[in-house]
Amino acid sequence: MNIGYIARVFLAFLGITLSCGIGVAQQTTKIPRIGIMVNGGPGPVVEALKNDFAQLGYVEGQTIAFEPRYAQGQLGRHPELAADLVRLDVDAILTLGGPAARAAKDATSKIPIVFSIVTDPIALGLVASMDRPGGNVTGLTNLDPQQAARQMELLKEVFPALKRIAILSDADIPGADASGLAPIERSNVAAARALGLEPRVIKLKGPTPDFDGAFAAMKSEGAEAVLVLEVPVTLVHGKLIAERATAQRLPTMFPGGQKSADGVIAYGTTVADTWPRLPIIADRILKGARPGDIPVEAISRRQLIINLKTAREAGVSIPAGVLARADEVIR
Repeated sequence: MNIGYIARVFLAFLGITLSCGIGVAQQTTKIPRIGIMVNGGPGPVVEALKNDFAQLGYVEGQTIAFEPRYAQGQLGRHPELAADLVRLDVDAILTLGGPAARAAKDATSKIPIVFSIVTDPIALGLVASMDRPGGNVTGLTNLDPQQAARQMELLKEVFPALKRIAILSDADIPGADASGLAPIERSNVAAARALGLEPRVIKLKGPTPDFDGAFAAMKSEGAEAVLVLEVPVTLVHGKLIAERATAQRLPTMFPGGQKSADGVIAYGTTVADTWPRLPIIADRILKGARPGDIPVEAISRRQLIINLKTAREAGVSIPAGVLARADEVIR
């Protein structure tokens, strides 16, 4: 038999075998899948997260895949959304908000979880400590221990005669104690009372809040201003809240990142500062870091924004000293 012929046949067979092997390897190569749990629906935040992953070198569909899950304002759906991501065995879960983070932690003790928009991750039972979270959870918080006190002080500076204040919150946020108040609500009530103010916490419930009932309660309580907390329902309906309050001549204070709501004042830290950090932490985990060893990051940059147009509509004036300190004045 011709030796050259045998050699050609062997080489052809070897080539086919290698190509098949490579094809199988390509088909079975697993790319990381990232679950994302959102309180609302599809929007710019998820796209921003994808872009930030791209900045780290990840290519969607080639080197990473995303599994977003949307509660559509029904926060009670988070446990089923978390369970779905656990069934998919995703490589990490990014959660936006306390209800999503709590549901994810309840659903798995193995899949890494990276949270944001959580006011107090220790009080919520997500981590053991900020420096050493332990377990499978870490993340970012724009928790500013002084924010409640600073906001109340600013309100008193702007409105010296202020006595009664409505604190607008969300009925679905977790962590309520025997008084029915969640950590963020308790801290604001304490800060108000420390300045001699009379606070009244009013809770909206999504996805279709009873605004008529909420503002009727404010009126009956004689509220003279509204502090809007950074909670899911107010993030969705901030602009409507500001419009309703302004129509009733109630000045509003929103968190620092919510100038688009058009309240009179926006002051404090902003959750928007947390978005770019989420993919960076997830990247560390995908490369082998343990979530429990990654300290929880705290966002501390405060913003002060004054909307003079809304102030005029609400019939209030802003002291010159406060305007001078503002990072931005909308006229």
